[in-house]
Amino acid sequence: MVGPLLRSLWSTAARKSRSSSFASCSSYLKPRCAGYTRTFSSITAAATSPSTPDAPGAAVDPSRLRNVAVIAHVDHGKTTLMDRLLRQCGADIPHERALDSISLERERGITIASKVTSISWKGHELNMVDTPGHADFGGEVERVVGMVEGAILVVDAGEGPLAQTKFVLAKALKYGLRPLLLLNKVDRPSVTEERCSEVESLVFDLFANLGATEEQLEFPVLYASAKEGWASSTYTKDPLDDSKNMSELLDAIIRHVPPPTASLDAPFQMLVSMMERDNYVGRILTGRIYSGILRVGDKVHGLHSTDSGVIKMEEGKVVKLMKKKGTCTVSIDSAGAGDIISMAGLTCPAIGHTISNVEVMTALPTVELDPPTISMTFGVNDSPLAGRDGTYLTGRQIGDRLMAEAERNLAINVLPGMSDSYEVQGRGELQLGILIENMRREKFELSVSPPKVMYKNEKGQKLEPIEEVTIEVNEEHVGFVMEALSHRRGEITDMGPVPGNVGRTRLCLTCPSRGLVGYRSVFNSDTRGTGFMHRAFLTYEKYRGPLGNVRKGVLVSMGYGTITAHALMSLEARGILFVKPGMETYDGMIIGEHSRDTDLDVNPVRTKELTNVRAASKDENVKLTPPRLMTLEEAIGYVASDELIEVTPSAIRLRKRYLDVNKRKTMSKKPKE
Repeated sequence: MVGPLLRSLWSTAARKSRSSSFASCSSYLKPRCAGYTRTFSSITAAATSPSTPDAPGAAVDPSRLRNVAVIAHVDHGKTTLMDRLLRQCGADIPHERALDSISLERERGITIASKVTSISWKGHELNMVDTPGHADFGGEVERVVGMVEGAILVVDAGEGPLAQTKFVLAKALKYGLRPLLLLNKVDRPSVTEERCSEVESLVFDLFANLGATEEQLEFPVLYASAKEGWASSTYTKDPLDDSKNMSELLDAIIRHVPPPTASLDAPFQMLVSMMERDNYVGRILTGRIYSGILRVGDKVHGLHSTDSGVIKMEEGKVVKLMKKKGTCTVSIDSAGAGDIISMAGLTCPAIGHTISNVEVMTALPTVELDPPTISMTFGVNDSPLAGRDGTYLTGRQIGDRLMAEAERNLAINVLPGMSDSYEVQGRGELQLGILIENMRREKFELSVSPPKVMYKNEKGQKLEPIEEVTIEVNEEHVGFVMEALSHRRGEITDMGPVPGNVGRTRLCLTCPSRGLVGYRSVFNSDTRGTGFMHRAFLTYEKYRGPLGNVRKGVLVSMGYGTITAHALMSLEARGILFVKPGMETYDGMIIGEHSRDTDLDVNPVRTKELTNVRAASKDENVKLTPPRLMTLEEAIGYVASDELIEVTPSAIRLRKRYLDVNKRKTMSKKPKE
């Protein structure tokens, strides 16, 4: 920068003095260079002086950092709260639930993956982590609570603590976090000060039952309406205009959450907690720096801890450092201990691995995750309609995609099976359904088996996963729900009225995971869409015995071609149809639910015979009942052990595992699992 500047000045001086002698040029330059000399000396001083914490791109002093996770039950207002905190600190929010960046998150209104962002407040840097609230995505909560020192426990002031509140709180307390209790939605008409006191007592009891320390039990309580954008340390429904903001919550975070205990002088170490891919810089690894300072250009390596010791995976150079500020990602030059950052430059390390300076050979302890509870088999689509609208069809392509997912999501395990099939283990049908939906949108075509529960054997005893279920329904629907759950081996633990809701009943029960597979759609039908059901993994218990009659038989196609309205008209009386005229079918495809408990083979492609007789009664006006078109989650919960789901980018079809009717009859005589 300085060389071209001096050359330009020298040529100008020679032209002005009309001489190239050193004396004449220097006499012209001397008064004019004084300002440049001062500028050059200040640039040099800035480049050589040590960086201060306030310099842009420099490592932040750990005492000015606060790492906080927002944890709660599903639909209690975490992501909306994050929106208001970002807006309070000056971030530009493009739309509601700005941190829900995945298309499926915006469509379904749920958080699927954890997100990290940072906001500045009164000279402090707050690294905020938004976590999912659904039980199936509990692995996202488990792997990020190790990055933070504090947590905001958001509880709906009307509903109180529910099943998933207990799960996320247990994880937070296990890692020694000090939660703040935020009672959200206090602006609702049904919420009173007495109700808030009740919820506070319930949360305190929950803390005590989960073994919280005395320090954790002294949690501050705040009242908020995330939708209206305010938080208060005292109960109110309508704060003053100058108090309608999130200042009190932000101040409480700075007061109550301790800064990270980290040393900037120690060698650099970081545990990877999140991972994503970028088309330009490759693998982006996100995690919290446990010690030292990381700068762009530093040499680092990846470490993996195994039973036989620590293995060095890869050595490389940091090519890019990034930090999420509000809703934007900014590049930084360096970051220090206690901060949560993203880095690029290594291609092998994944979640749970350690990144450190090349002289360090000690791996950080990894996060313990709860075991998966169900498994599904993903395989190649071998139906007669295969390959029509998908791009990725082979077993190798499906396997590569599943292995990449298992690398990004530690709560999913992938085990290779027989003949281009893969066993995928996860927490619930929603989690695996999201994976299948993402693969559909990426133009994959595959066949999926029904979910199977993963049993354990201890001391010769068969154990199965049991879930804790909380249900709220109108009084007239209680009988339907209790009858359905009795067939599914559910056991009622508590039952009573819902506070503040006349005519509503709350049921608490334990039920095997296998009994809850596919129950949500039945529950929505039984309660006419007015019921709420929340579930969370509880424990492994003794096997409760076979389930009752939870599903009827199916109508199976025995024709290949286009479905006709004429054929469906005569099949309507047999049961509920899943197809409509104009759809394609094949031998062995399921086209409806039979009204009886047995399967029935039918011909849905039968056409009307043509005759040369014309009569008024011959030309019937075909009127069909609208079919029940299955969504992916409904299909996963519906299929039986001898059936499969055919998934393509444009269709979801149910089919028998064996398409030939004679093969099905032979296999049906074999004993079931």
